[in-house]
Amino acid sequence: MPDLLAARSQMAMSLAFHIVFAVIGIGMPLLMVVAERRYHTSGDPNYLDLAKRWSKGTAILFAVGAVSGTILSFELGLLWPGFMRFAGPIIGMPFSLEGFAFFLEAIFLGIYLYGWNRISPRAHLLAGVMVAVSGMLSGIFVVIANAWMNAPTGFTLLDGQAIDLDPIGAMMNPASLSQTLHMTLAAYAATGLAVAGIHAALLLRQPHNRFHRAALTVALLVGAPAAVLQPISGDLSAKYVAQHQPAKLAAMESHFETSRGAPLVIGGWPDVEARETRFGVEIPRALSFLAFGDPAAEVKGLDSIPREDWPNVPFVHLSFQVMVALGTYMAMVSLWAGWLALRKREIVANRRLLRLLAFGTPMGFIAVEAGWMVTEVGRQPWTIQGVLRTRDAVTPMPGLVVPFVFFTLLYIALAVAVVWLLRRQILQSPTHDDLPSRLVEDPRHA
Repeated sequence: MPDLLAARSQMAMSLAFHIVFAVIGIGMPLLMVVAERRYHTSGDPNYLDLAKRWSKGTAILFAVGAVSGTILSFELGLLWPGFMRFAGPIIGMPFSLEGFAFFLEAIFLGIYLYGWNRISPRAHLLAGVMVAVSGMLSGIFVVIANAWMNAPTGFTLLDGQAIDLDPIGAMMNPASLSQTLHMTLAAYAATGLAVAGIHAALLLRQPHNRFHRAALTVALLVGAPAAVLQPISGDLSAKYVAQHQPAKLAAMESHFETSRGAPLVIGGWPDVEARETRFGVEIPRALSFLAFGDPAAEVKGLDSIPREDWPNVPFVHLSFQVMVALGTYMAMVSLWAGWLALRKREIVANRRLLRLLAFGTPMGFIAVEAGWMVTEVGRQPWTIQGVLRTRDAVTPMPGLVVPFVFFTLLYIALAVAVVWLLRRQILQSPTHDDLPSRLVEDPRHA
């Protein structure tokens, strides 16, 4: 395996593993806070049990996420010294702020876990809110750094060197708003609907279980609105890509020839040599309209991009199609659940909806992985769009296949441990209509 491919593969493996925990680290704290708040307002002990169980799950996932995130921080410096040498002075601020948010999250998660019956209910809930806010900010700061790689600003390039550095300007790059909004909504949608799917599956077997009913309610409160709003944020991201990253858009849409009134291709497989998409369904003028708001607008094709600057077109196109398809499914199911709620219909009584929720359990995480593949692979061969190529950022050290294999095995071991621990948490949930008699709480939390 060439060293460049080994370095890219190791980074891809690390990001694909870590992003799951980053997404859950954003979504789960909000779930546990909403559950505790509903306990305070309703007095239903099911919500209290949910908050406690979800906080334990959050702690497990936070610990593993901290390990994988630490590995990533070392990989940035060891595998990509060219990137860090150029980008560090410009985009170091959001990485520093992410570390600050991470420490805040760790501190308040400790207070939340060990503060039951030791601090007032209001202070305990506030600690949970701080965990949720700092987790969200941690994700936002990292995404801002990635957005800068897609839209590098905050410096002037002179003879290959960055001068006139403006770290604040770098953070406020044109891609920041659309990317952070899209990723944050994705985290809430993926986590909320995954939890909803798990409890929907359990409710199909135990339809009168009050614990799972409460869990489904909270999960849908978080996941459903985010899933419905996600296509809107995706449209904002796509419009940015159309204006500033035409090669990525052309690969996403398998658009080979520059044209006006460009059609939108659904599905299909790009034949790069023949420069056509086989088996796809075309919607006339739809791509021009979605990208620029004008059905007659010109959309640049791959023919306008030098061949050496093309990303992997089949991979990017397929990943984009998967992300859109799964996101659409989640939005439609969420709209159905919201419609039933508005009409005061009981969601638990609709077994067809429960089956659809259960079927969609992993879809949010698959969509997140596919979306990040589009973002990262679609930018190739650039590490920093138009400024630094990936081959110029990699370390000259040989033998990179060795750490790639080692860390791949490490991630597999961590994944097995996490699945085992979470499975124990799920299997220990109440299996009958009422909560166990062991749940006796301090009256201050009533």
